[in-house]
Amino acid sequence: MKYVPLGRTGIEVSELCFGTMSFGGDADEQTSAAMFADCRDAGITFFDCADIYSNGRAEEILGKLIAADRDEMIITSKVFNRMGPDANSGGTNRRHVARAVDASLNRLGTDRLDVYFVHQFDEKTPLEETLRGLEDVVRSGKVLYLGASNYAAWQVAKALGISALKDWARFDVLQPMYNLVKRQAEAEILPLAKSEGLGVISYSPVGGGLLSGKFRPGVKPDGTRLSDNTMYAARYGEPWVFEVAENFTTFADGLGVHPVSLAVSWVGAHEAITAPIIGARNREQLAPALKSVDVEMTPALRAEIAALSRTPPPANDRLEEQ
Repeated sequence: MKYVPLGRTGIEVSELCFGTMSFGGDADEQTSAAMFADCRDAGITFFDCADIYSNGRAEEILGKLIAADRDEMIITSKVFNRMGPDANSGGTNRRHVARAVDASLNRLGTDRLDVYFVHQFDEKTPLEETLRGLEDVVRSGKVLYLGASNYAAWQVAKALGISALKDWARFDVLQPMYNLVKRQAEAEILPLAKSEGLGVISYSPVGGGLLSGKFRPGVKPDGTRLSDNTMYAARYGEPWVFEVAENFTTFADGLGVHPVSLAVSWVGAHEAITAPIIGARNREQLAPALKSVDVEMTPALRAEIAALSRTPPPANDRLEEQ
């Protein structure tokens, strides 16, 4: 496991980040602990969480697991989603940010979050209000660095401008979706991150299981996240997506590499990506993701894999000049 700079924060993180969305949900506490141990044995120091994961249970489980070695790890959480029936139990206004960070710290059993993400852009709250609330929790010492998840490039750029104008803490880390079939981040998000020195920990490198090797020519298995979860079914429902998955699986077989290992390695090899976020429901799913660091992803190999999918048009859409 290599350790790489997280943007311009000055801290280093493992080249893989483990996402704990399954903790307390698809993975019970015992399974979560086993996966956490496998990650630590592999050298992972970077763990991503969110208050909404299993309605706070993921933070509680992660908190117990990090207690013995808290100072060795970089821990994140997120704010935005409603955590209760109260009309003000969500969003990114100052009131909720102040309450949410305390709740996350309590569940995690720690005195600070290394990175605190806004989980989604809040269209109901002025961006200045959100950033002022985030500045408050940074000044309090409860949060060290700020991040934005699922933001558009213009939203990040606007936030960076406001933070610079006000001399407030800025977003230092981005968390976009990015995998072989979801490559929109290549158009603006990743170039912005590189230009502004932002760390990027991208999620869903295996496309919700699409690139796991289960989807082969003529095979669409039942009992998968893509068949059972309406959100993932909508996200990856277009026919061409399955064609890419089938071709990718055949390509991985030809290399003698597990498709999950290859998919994660392909994401991690992008010059703007700090660390892909890997996730799993059990140790068996986790194992090939951990082995992604052993794949020699050369520029030529990465380009060959990229050719299996659709390259997004440039931001200005002037394809004739490319």
